[in-house]
Amino acid sequence: MYFPSWMRQLYRGLSAQPAWASPRRSLVLSPHRRLPEFSSFIARTNTCGELRSSHLGQEVTLCGWIQYRRQNIFLVLRDFHGLVQIVIPQDESAASVKKILCEAPVESVVQVSGTVVARPPGQENPKMPTGEIEIKVKTAELLNSCKKLPFEIKDFVKGAKEFLVPSREPGKFYSLPQSPQQFKQLLMIGGFDRYFQVARCYRDEGSRPDRQPEFTQIDIEMSFVDQTGIQQLIEGLLQYSWPSDRGAVALPFPSMTFAEALATYGTDKPDTRFGMKIIDISNVFRNTEIGFLQDALSKPQGTVKAICVPGGAKYLKRKDIESIRKFAVDHFNQEVLPVFLKTSINWNSPVAELIMEEQRLEFIRLMQVQEDDVILLTAGEHQKACSLLGKLRLECADLLEKKGVVLRDPALFSFLWVVDFPLFLPKEDNPRELESAHHPFTAPHPSDIHLLYTEPEKVRSQHYDLVLNGSEIGGGSIRIHNAELQHYVLATLLKEDVKLLSHLLQALDYGAPPHGGIALGLDRLMCLVTGSPSIRDVIAFPKSFRGHDLMSSAPDCVPPEDLKPYHIQVSWPADSESEKNSLNLHQES
Repeated sequence: MYFPSWMRQLYRGLSAQPAWASPRRSLVLSPHRRLPEFSSFIARTNTCGELRSSHLGQEVTLCGWIQYRRQNIFLVLRDFHGLVQIVIPQDESAASVKKILCEAPVESVVQVSGTVVARPPGQENPKMPTGEIEIKVKTAELLNSCKKLPFEIKDFVKGAKEFLVPSREPGKFYSLPQSPQQFKQLLMIGGFDRYFQVARCYRDEGSRPDRQPEFTQIDIEMSFVDQTGIQQLIEGLLQYSWPSDRGAVALPFPSMTFAEALATYGTDKPDTRFGMKIIDISNVFRNTEIGFLQDALSKPQGTVKAICVPGGAKYLKRKDIESIRKFAVDHFNQEVLPVFLKTSINWNSPVAELIMEEQRLEFIRLMQVQEDDVILLTAGEHQKACSLLGKLRLECADLLEKKGVVLRDPALFSFLWVVDFPLFLPKEDNPRELESAHHPFTAPHPSDIHLLYTEPEKVRSQHYDLVLNGSEIGGGSIRIHNAELQHYVLATLLKEDVKLLSHLLQALDYGAPPHGGIALGLDRLMCLVTGSPSIRDVIAFPKSFRGHDLMSSAPDCVPPEDLKPYHIQVSWPADSESEKNSLNLHQES
């Protein structure tokens, strides 16, 4: 298969030391010093295996596992790259540091900062690459404690919206993953520093213009990383691999909270190439006599919102406005009213006639209304009103662009990080219960951990999405690395059967490092870069809307004798008799 040059650059950027890997983190002590390749984007300055006598006198920060401890004077710290000896401070002023390093169980994860010093004469260890030096520690932090290691892992299967593949063991199936989420977390717990894979993933659902049942991700996981580190890595990767004929990629990408994205654009994946932002005009109508506005504002979370469609009175016909109003009622059960404040349109909304002059002037100021603009106004609960106007914003953009108005420049690539998502959402079928907004391994926002035990529905997460021109091209999170917290989230808040995830909970108990990751949708990214209208246009053998392979006619019926080794049989629905008979005729012929 042919890969364009920018794709080859992307692969090289993931697997090699690219030019963009120079970090921007505050922990670099010298402005002229460049962090080593394996310490970019994360909380350490060096790996445990790289320090030598040439580093004497340098201040360093290391992260790793306690390999062993000797007489509470020394310990050996290990990471994926090697070992280094740590000198535990013995003076009274460093009692807290000594307590951490002496009481932490072996295989616990710690972060230490200190000075590289030479080992005393005669105490060098020629068998260790770092045997000429040691670290005189000044500060230490226990990142995660470790229990006694059992070295046991259990298998698991998760079947929600995943393809199930029968095995020859009666009643047992394989599950094709949507993402290797738990496996890559286990790699980090096992001591791997970084992981990436161009992963083929599967989702048992039909096709859409931006989604296929079989898709490809650039899957990434890192230890000792925070949200900023992941974002810098991805920004640099995209800048490095971006095709030269698509213009330069400016860094850093702008960032917006989920709450801000919803309030301003009505969606968590806003297209920021054009305006038409949602404006809260509740205060304009606090003392209004317009009945349905009064009713909306009297309720909890009740608001009045509006968007300004530039030139709407000029370009939109009456049938367009009626179509927009019908869409609002059909999909949101909500009324949308057109308001013309600076035009002679004679089919204005009755609401406009009830707006007092003072309100009208403030309305015009807030919405920055120009000649021939039309306002689309709605009232109701905050999230519902914003979501509706977010849909109408895109619908109006489509209508205007059909009339020749350029709003979304196809040559412009507008990247945006969306952060601070809710950690939980109410279940649709039972709003009193919670479900994960992302997945149950996402870490809560550090500022909101206390709310887990009192108001979990208000907790923000350390989940982040990367959006390009209104499409989500990547998403990830910092993971929970504390077994007790993970158990509480699963068992108490989500009411999940923790036995199904006992392997992960056990692993988290044995010195799991802080870790996080992200996955980029490679097919969707290529679709946007090439300007293709559908993701199917950038996949060699795409599936149909129903998820069918039209060339090989898959999925297809299987004769009963081929199913016997798998100990399964087909239970035919009543409306599938014709298909069953067709299969029988095929066998007889």
